[in-house]
Amino acid sequence: MTVRAPADPRDGPAGARPSDPRDGPAGARPSDAALAEVVRAENARLVRALAGRFDLDVAEDAVADAVAEALREWRVCGIPPRPGAWLATAARHNALDRVRRDARYRHKLAEWAAPPAQPADERADADERLPLLFGCCHPALAPDAQLALTLRAVCGLTAAQIAALTFEPVARVGQRIVRAKRKVSAAGIPLRIPERAEFPARLDTVLAVVAAVYTRAHLLDGADGRTDRDAAEDAVWLARVVASALPEEPEALGALALLLLHRARDEARSLNGEIVLLPAQDRRCWDPAAIAEGIALLHRAAALHRPGRWQLQAAIAACHAEAEDPSATDWRQILVLYELLLRYDTSPVVRLNRAVALAEVAGPRVALSEVEVLPLDSSHLWHAVRADLLRRLGRGAEAAAGNARAAELARNDAERRLLRSRLPE
Repeated sequence: MTVRAPADPRDGPAGARPSDPRDGPAGARPSDAALAEVVRAENARLVRALAGRFDLDVAEDAVADAVAEALREWRVCGIPPRPGAWLATAARHNALDRVRRDARYRHKLAEWAAPPAQPADERADADERLPLLFGCCHPALAPDAQLALTLRAVCGLTAAQIAALTFEPVARVGQRIVRAKRKVSAAGIPLRIPERAEFPARLDTVLAVVAAVYTRAHLLDGADGRTDRDAAEDAVWLARVVASALPEEPEALGALALLLLHRARDEARSLNGEIVLLPAQDRRCWDPAAIAEGIALLHRAAALHRPGRWQLQAAIAACHAEAEDPSATDWRQILVLYELLLRYDTSPVVRLNRAVALAEVAGPRVALSEVEVLPLDSSHLWHAVRADLLRRLGRGAEAAAGNARAAELARNDAERRLLRSRLPE
């Protein structure tokens, strides 16, 4: 398929179009990374802009088709001087073509066919992504639907890419996205930043979805322990979009800090495809620039004097990042931070992580008594932590049984190999 948008006569005289990419020389063939960066930057803005004129279903599909067309042409001809304008024109024409085929919308066609009065400026670009993100993470949608719709509409991932991240069949993911978009339209879910009264809870949901994207990038089914770097970059990009648009929201700054501090350790967390746990990681491979940015964000957030769970998780990550070696880790500070975190998040997973810090401060016996009561029998992490505490207490047979059960429950091949390596020969 060729891209029709720049030469479409419905735009008026060719000379009136300010951004026809074929007006100038084509650029050099871009790398996939450069293409991904352009698509990541433009996708959400375009969906949000079109969703203001059409509905989300039409907007998202029109942009997805435009991106597919662009990638085919840009790989050959290079990225045009104004890729956003190129994509916007192509997406608008795709949307119009779709509604022309749908009798329900024909009475609105003349209104929609008119080009936008003003091109969006850089500030508007930033603002347009955030309302779309809040719309995709609306509480009327189930968490799985929030995640899938965000990855599709905001990040521009295909159903197959989302399925790989969510460990589900492609068909099921596709159906989930379709249902989510229908619900957005049927329920009249607005693509806007919520009012102040509901803002904290809605922002927390958005940040949770962003964090879930990052977590999924590290839990892929497969043979090795490496990260899906594209998905991790998507998550960091999403967190940066939110933090940039909401610089006075400390939790948004905290979430970005958290992801950067974890991302800084990615190069060291696998070796030859095998997982390397934090104490054994080569800290020379950590990214000092990402650590510095994460800590700076954390200081900015703290200065706003509104603590929250994302800032506290980032502070815990910073404690690990600042330790020169494992023996220098300030476990007492980490334990205090977990105590504070429990005021905001009492989930069993947080209590399990706190128990790990407690074991370093008060010993494995005290920690084991807290781990035993957690309702996490279906979690491989619970079995792995419990097994480690049992090993430290000299209860080898019980520890081996715990590691065997953890290996059975783990979904990632590298995690399974790590857990099985702890079993007796």
